[in-house]
Amino acid sequence: MTERLTGVELWDGERAVGLVDLRWERDGRDGRIVAIDPAAAGSASGLSVIPGLIDTHVHLIGYAGDGHADFLTWPLTTRPEEQTLHGLAHAQRALRAGVTTVRDLAADDVQFSLRRALDAGLVEGPRVLAHGMVSMTGGHGDLFVPPAVAERKPVADGPDACRALVRRHARAGADGIKIATSGGVLSVGDRPSWRNHTRAEIEAIVDEAHALGMPVAAHAHTEEGIEIALAAGVDSIEHGTLLGVEQAHRLAAAGVAVAPTLLINDRIAGGRGAGPEQRQKAAELVDRRDVLLRAAADAGVDFVLGTDANGAHVAFGEQYLEVGRMAAVFGWSAERALQAATSRAAASIGRADSLGRLAPGMRADFVVLRGRPWVDLVELDPDRIVAVVARGRVVAGGETAAFD
Repeated sequence: MTERLTGVELWDGERAVGLVDLRWERDGRDGRIVAIDPAAAGSASGLSVIPGLIDTHVHLIGYAGDGHADFLTWPLTTRPEEQTLHGLAHAQRALRAGVTTVRDLAADDVQFSLRRALDAGLVEGPRVLAHGMVSMTGGHGDLFVPPAVAERKPVADGPDACRALVRRHARAGADGIKIATSGGVLSVGDRPSWRNHTRAEIEAIVDEAHALGMPVAAHAHTEEGIEIALAAGVDSIEHGTLLGVEQAHRLAAAGVAVAPTLLINDRIAGGRGAGPEQRQKAAELVDRRDVLLRAAADAGVDFVLGTDANGAHVAFGEQYLEVGRMAAVFGWSAERALQAATSRAAASIGRADSLGRLAPGMRADFVVLRGRPWVDLVELDPDRIVAVVARGRVVAGGETAAFD
């Protein structure tokens, strides 16, 4: 089935194309762009089209209700079946705000199951990539669970155990692997400067993941943590808060992308949903961050959209705020910031051949809106969205004469 938008101004993920008619074809559970043709004179609809946004770092599983739930204890007191529904609510909120792909970086069977349901078309939602986490005992991923709680997420200590956990995640359906090479901010009882895993363990994780065709994303706040991740050959850096100048040049040369997660650390440092320990850790990082990351951007580091959205500190649907924050910190134009949320984000997750750009043969994931956000990021606003198309289907809005 072929559908069409007529007289829309197109920004294709890299540049402004002009006034076009856009045709796409739905085929089973997905859709592809089939043609982009110059629009007829006088056919302008007053609407624009951009690729769907791609958030490369989220955590879908968290409380999504209207009330309040403690960020750390809610997952421990809520059954997986119920968690899945909250994750779906988060995913759908992101989709309505123009985010058509998300990458969950602490996934287990809950997220794997949700992704399969979305891929099968059982429920509507964005594309989901799910990375299983390999954490050590007492590491960043383990310290979200109080020590008295008996049922804990799996951890791995020693190279062989690390390889085994990578294999279990692969068998369960993971798209990739997440590791930590430094401590964290929200995890309880550690410091960003703490080492996570030994070099031998990290090398085993990365080797096993790559052998099974899975990319590895590395949580790293400190210069030492980034150095460890780089030496191991990871595929992306998450946070990269204290990135050094010499490291920035190596990252740029290697083409390793960084998701800087600016907004969440700003908010934690300001006290949102965080105790004194978390606030202090975030404040110490944020105090040094912006100057270092601006220098890294000037050195050519490929920063991409990654919010760390979890529903508590950054809501799903607030991705546009992170794009604006990136532009401000890095001194970017609106177009460069929008590339970080579309074509560059797609390349960073290995999907440059299908997502993040609008051209014949690419997936039909796009946003129809009023305004030109590639000229002015103020116009990248959910209130301006007229329709969201994902997998070739209109999943939000669509009441406009531009649809033929």
